[in-house]
Amino acid sequence: MIEVRGLDHVVLRTIDTAAVRRFYGDVLGCTVERESEALGLIQLRAGTALIDLMPVAGPLGKLGGAPPATEGRNVDHFCLRLESFDEANLRGHLEKHGVEPGDVATRYGAEGNGPSMYIEDPDGNVVELKGPPDPA
Repeated sequence: MIEVRGLDHVVLRTIDTAAVRRFYGDVLGCTVERESEALGLIQLRAGTALIDLMPVAGPLGKLGGAPPATEGRNVDHFCLRLESFDEANLRGHLEKHGVEPGDVATRYGAEGNGPSMYIEDPDGNVVELKGPPDPA
């Protein structure tokens, strides 16, 4: 039997790797875990998971076809579980970094219902920021 524990990593093909790296680093607090120039790959630590950035012009990125765009994204969205969810502080932080905060709603996730917000990274990938589950 297979038992899934959680998200291991997400690979995003990117047009502007520097801008996307700043977004995940400066805005969302992810740190560089390792880089592979030969593969054109940057791996960022996101809690217990990784977000891999793969330039579309790099060796692996070229294999994926056209670059990400509104008409054809890499993924619909992925969700990052936040340790806490203070809407006012979260909005202020995102706006300070030039990121437009989305509406907050209660949405269902791996741990049940809880607050979440959708934002976009510089390549237009949709990221859901999810807080702790609502008390039962």
